[in-house]
Order: sequence, then C-alpha cells, then structure tokens
Amino acid sequence: MSTSMPTHADPQATSWPFTPGKLGMWLFLGSDAMGFMGLIGAYMVSRIATTPWKQPGDPTFGIPLTAGMTFLLICSSVTMVMALSNAQRGNRKGLVRYLLATIAGGLIFLGLQAFEWTHLIHSGLSAAKSSYGATFFWLTGFHGAHVTSGVIYLSCICRAAGKGRYTAEDHSPVELVGLFWHFVDLVWIVIFTIVYLIPEH
Repeated sequence: MSTSMPTHADPQATSWPFTPGKLGMWLFLGSDAMGFMGLIGAYMVSRIATTPWKQPGDPTFGIPLTAGMTFLLICSSVTMVMALSNAQRGNRKGLVRYLLATIAGGLIFLGLQAFEWTHLIHSGLSAAKSSYGATFFWLTGFHGAHVTSGVIYLSCICRAAGKGRYTAEDHSPVELVGLFWHFVDLVWIVIFTIVYLIPEH
C-alpha cells in the first residue's frame, strides 16, 4: 500500500502575513507616531505649566477655518480609499482620478494652513515670543511637512499609475501610500482636537 506525500507546502500556511513593504511602512509610521507624541506631549506640558497660556493680545484660532481643513482631510482619506479600490479592480482611469482628488485635497489643506499662519503672524503671534506660539508652530508645522511629503509621494504614485504601472494583481505601492496618508489625516484630527477645540482653563 503506497501513500502519496505532498510535494509543495501550503502557501497560506507558510506565507508571512505582511509584505516587506507593508511591514516597513508600519515600522516607519510607528516611529513617526512617537515623534508626534513627543511634540503633542510638549504642547500639553507647556500648556499646563504656563499661566496664562495665551497672553493678552495673542490672536485666536479660527475654528470654522480649521474645521473645514479637518473635513477636507477626512474627504481626502475617502478619495484615497476609492483610489485603492480602483487599483484592486485594475481600473487605471479611476485610480488616477481619485489619486488626483487626494492630491488636490492635500494642496488645498496646505494653502489654507499657509493662509492661517500668515494671518496669525501678521496679528503678532511668534514662535520666539511665547510657548503658546512656539508649540503651535512646531506642532502644526511638523504636520504640514508630513502633508507636503504625502502630496509628493502621492504625485509619484499617480504618475506611475498614469503610465500603467499598477494592476489588479500588483498595486502594493498604492496601498502603502494610502497607509501613510490615513496616518497623516488621523494625526491632524488629534492635533485639531487638542490645539483648537480644548478650551483654556
């Protein structure tokens, strides 16, 4: 009586749950999150230790403007999800269209942030004059640098997508840029809540 032995291992049982690219992105986002945690922690400690937090005459932040910026980034996360969905279906035109929409959302956000910064600086807020100004500009500026990096990253992916680089079977770079962009959006929601919404006591 003879028995047959399997000649190949089950790929589902032996494959690593993460691709090297996805694992690398998660490790990068984890280290980046610690950087944001340090800045947010510094902001909170400075705010608690400084009385009053806002000096007389310091300009206030426009909640409607920043709420609109937050909504814009949330919408850009939705378009990023749609871009990945089109990549998974092999729809190149849809992928490019939604990537361009995501890029547009990031660019508009940066434009609004530049407008806010210009207004605050002209109104007298300075990173050199108070902890309030210093922590605000460092925290929002660090995030703005990430949005800028994300827009550049998305633009590179969009250009490759336009050339037909990604297919339904091979679209890992689209997923990776999506992870980065969702992280940037999530961090902004935290910053918006802490910096703009929590009232001073």
